[in-house]
Amino acid sequence: MAEQHTPGSLILTFYGAYGRDLAPGARVPVAALIRLLAPLDVDGPAVRSAVSRLKRRGLLTVADARSKTAGYAPSAAARQLLEDGDRRIYRRPRPDGQWLLAVFSVPESERTKRHLLRSRLTRLGFGHAAPGVWIAPSHLEEETRHTLRRLDLAGYVDLFLGSHAGFAPTAHTVARWWDLDALAALHHAFLGAHEPVLAAWTHLVGRPSPVEAYRDYLAALDAWRQLPYADPGLPPSLLPADWPGERSAAVFAALHERLRDRGAEFVTEQLG
Repeated sequence: MAEQHTPGSLILTFYGAYGRDLAPGARVPVAALIRLLAPLDVDGPAVRSAVSRLKRRGLLTVADARSKTAGYAPSAAARQLLEDGDRRIYRRPRPDGQWLLAVFSVPESERTKRHLLRSRLTRLGFGHAAPGVWIAPSHLEEETRHTLRRLDLAGYVDLFLGSHAGFAPTAHTVARWWDLDALAALHHAFLGAHEPVLAAWTHLVGRPSPVEAYRDYLAALDAWRQLPYADPGLPPSLLPADWPGERSAAVFAALHERLRDRGAEFVTEQLG
């Protein structure tokens, strides 16, 4: 099955990959965003609808709204999300064997915050250890702290750092806390879509076309950036021997090295 890339996700991926390299105060007009998403088969109406949704969510801000050439830039909140994503997407964590526990209690009268807290911990990559108890590798502590503060949820949560000292082997409990089969399937799906792309570029004679490099890189980045959140960097010693995570990370790293800068030439052409 072909990968599905939503216009809104691709726009955020574009800003994460290239949009923050623009000159301070630079804006990207919607016409340019349409040109930039055309290589990924996203049409103009879909781009305009996605921009409107991202504005409502507070992720895009408008520059010079009175002008017919009004442009868009990531909001402060979006920039924080992109900076957090940089640590996840481009750096492989080195687990130290310690765990971060998030223990929370939310009054029944604030059920919406309870739902927000659960969904945010899940999106950060936490596993569910017990009712009100969530667990993650310790290297997620800093991101967890400022995420909970930003969402005004820190008052409901206590954080603890420590080691697993239970009766069952840690590898067994990790398989309870995270759905490892589902995570492996995500890695295999990424490999199925992008490993052949890497092979094609590896055997290419000559320099890659800027638009083709941009297209393949943005598609790979848009798919890959979800994985380090679903798979938060669990210690390799606790994972199955045939775990595909390192292989998929290596494929993305190779595509990034080969295509990112060449794709930037296409972006410069469209924004020039």
